[in-house]
Amino acid sequence: MKKEMNKRNAVKMPKVVSSKAWEAARRKLLVKEKKLTRARDALAAERRRMPWLAVEKEYEFDGPKGKASLLDLFDGRRQLIVYRAFFEPGVKGWPEHACVGCSMVADQVAHPAHLNARNTTLVFASRASQKDIKRLKTRMGWEFIPWYTIRDSFDKDFGVDEWHGTNAFIHDGDRVFRTYFINDRGDEQMGSTWNYLDITALGRQEEWEDSPEGYPKTPPYEWWIWHDEPNPDSETPGLVQLRAYRDSLNAAGVK
Repeated sequence: MKKEMNKRNAVKMPKVVSSKAWEAARRKLLVKEKKLTRARDALAAERRRMPWLAVEKEYEFDGPKGKASLLDLFDGRRQLIVYRAFFEPGVKGWPEHACVGCSMVADQVAHPAHLNARNTTLVFASRASQKDIKRLKTRMGWEFIPWYTIRDSFDKDFGVDEWHGTNAFIHDGDRVFRTYFINDRGDEQMGSTWNYLDITALGRQEEWEDSPEGYPKTPPYEWWIWHDEPNPDSETPGLVQLRAYRDSLNAAGVK
């Protein structure tokens, strides 16, 4: 019986080759991977040229500090990313757990301090009460994710009446604009700081990016931080490391 099961579960092995042949195969595939990377960069550049949609309606949320508007969710930053997570009565797992897919997304979220360093705030929003959200965050180790309670038609108005979705916003003074939206398999790649920034109107805000004139840009790496020291007293660790790297290149005579 065991032998029969092993036979059914056996994986057909590809050809086993030498180290040189393996490296040649990897480099051949690497050409396609780099092409895909450049295509993703080009797609992100198109997103940064998307028109904006003015948010005319006022929305209200409950947060850890009480009532909050959509503008409050930005927490003083220029951009906002909102993931609509399903945690409410009727969702499988309630009240101990949120939707299993949304929980998997939350498990993959990088520390928001890195988004904050790019003037961007990430929040989750559900229909569960703040009491239930607090209990869930503690149980699952998601304390670092700001999580609000939806009190009106916010989710339905922004494409997430059912299942899940991620909306990106930007504000200009008191005016809030919707800049992008992803759902379904588009949410699969979320969690990484890079992927979140790539769906925003301002992008990663680095010099190499193809962005409209006037968009904020800094050299790569220099804005990097340690998340336990999000506001260094002097220079960011990324800038210090970048400067040391450039000095090493100069010392070696590399141009």
